Amino acid sequence: MKKIKLTYLSLALAIALTGCSTTKVTMYNVDALPVKKAKITTEQLQRWSHLDVLTDTIPGMSVDKAYAELLKDKVSSKVIVGIIDSGVDIEHPDLAAAVWTNSKEIAGNGIDDDNNGYIDDMHGWNFLGDITKENLEYERIVKDKSLVDEATFQKAKAIYDKKTADATQGRTQMEGMMMAANSADEVLKKELKQDIYTIEDLNKITSTDATVVQSVQVMKQLLSFGLPVADLKVEIKKELEGIISTLNGENLKQDYRKVLGDNPNDLTDTKYGNNNVIGPDKQEALHGTHVAGIVAQGRYNNIGGDGVASNNVEIMTLRAVPDGDEYDKDIALSIRYAVDNGAKVINGSFGKSFSPHKQWVYDAIKYAEKKDVLIVHAAGNDAKNIDIEDNFPNDSDDKKTEFADNLITIGALNFEYGENVVANFSNFGALNVDVFAPGVQIYATTPENSYQYLAGTSMAAPNVAGVAALIRSYYPKLSASQVKQILMDSGTAINTMVQVGGKNGEKKQFSTLSKSGKIVNAYSALQMAAKMSGK
Repeated sequence: MKKIKLTYLSLALAIALTGCSTTKVTMYNVDALPVKKAKITTEQLQRWSHLDVLTDTIPGMSVDKAYAELLKDKVSSKVIVGIIDSGVDIEHPDLAAAVWTNSKEIAGNGIDDDNNGYIDDMHGWNFLGDITKENLEYERIVKDKSLVDEATFQKAKAIYDKKTADATQGRTQMEGMMMAANSADEVLKKELKQDIYTIEDLNKITSTDATVVQSVQVMKQLLSFGLPVADLKVEIKKELEGIISTLNGENLKQDYRKVLGDNPNDLTDTKYGNNNVIGPDKQEALHGTHVAGIVAQGRYNNIGGDGVASNNVEIMTLRAVPDGDEYDKDIALSIRYAVDNGAKVINGSFGKSFSPHKQWVYDAIKYAEKKDVLIVHAAGNDAKNIDIEDNFPNDSDDKKTEFADNLITIGALNFEYGENVVANFSNFGALNVDVFAPGVQIYATTPENSYQYLAGTSMAAPNVAGVAALIRSYYPKLSASQVKQILMDSGTAINTMVQVGGKNGEKKQFSTLSKSGKIVNAYSALQMAAKMSGK
């Protein structure tokens, strides 16, 4: 995975261093709405993605409004949502009720009861076994140039050579960042007289002491990207360890895959992995657990955040995304597993810039299309135009013509309406990003009965997957292609200039950043679904 999990952290570090009717669809156009910037409250922040841009002046998806005005007392059916990710803590109290169980399998008998090729796959499948760490794809290509053509190999090698050349400076920067984070943390703990704090706590500090003021500035920049201080330090340490590994050449010496015993370059070699969908370490399932929570954590249960479609979904876990880049084989097989075992929506919060066996994934996407399964994919966190830059997986080999109509690619929104409404890490593209959704400071489940704010297109995608699941739950006769089009056509139009491409990026019209030029709106989407269904 090209760090959709936490790519935004590297960006943060760099910054720190320097009306409802089934016959009429309510189409929001923010240009025509009296939207004013308002300071978001802590309560609003915790569930801002569910709020309404008109009522709350926050660019949410109008989920609460949809439940209150459109879905009350309506009949629905359960929809299975496949989560292809780092693993999911299916024991989390706020997710346990929504975990998919394979009714055709007998737990613990060591037999493939349903003859699907996977033994005791009660809640999905773990295609990584005990693997947590992996190489990035360009590193694997440098190790084995036979994977790709000469031009792709040279491109991968150029990236590796630059990473190696930059590693010495990067090490100095990361060590400086670690010192700055530790120093600021100690100052702020002392000033606040508490060990755990938020941006809201920092905003209350009135001290004019230069050290305190500087510490507040540093920590505000870091916390604005969604990670608690303790997790920031962990990620800084990981980044530093990765740099040291690059300098020592250790990253090319490791064969992380060996323990699985399969051939990752043979799609027919499928007898690998296990049924432990959490993975060997619950904390390594943080990303997947958070993604699953955005879709399925309980609504209004007075704990944690609220899921978009909690009462309407069952979560199927496919563990295929390590700390590093995912293998094309694992993604292709995960998609096929989800399709064959009843998923109607699949969420993919992962991505990379090289894909040696992209055709395997393309074929899996086409297979899902044939079986009427919608795939929701994160656009990526490199602040780049993916109409130009490579980003896998996708539904267009030439970045122009789609080969399938069941994959929808999602960019990330910030909670502040105006020129900063697009998350500063989000990829964009008039052809290859379909629509935008909330992806900054999203509050959801994390392992060991905890909750966190996280950010990324990884968080935007499951917000959309949740809305898609709602549509398929209440209007099951609509096809995957129709649901995709509804999500795009019914969205809220934003007709304003916005900042994209990161800190040193440029301003563009929001309408040019995706194919739809809109942000997902659950209320309008469900209205349009009702109309399209003749209801």
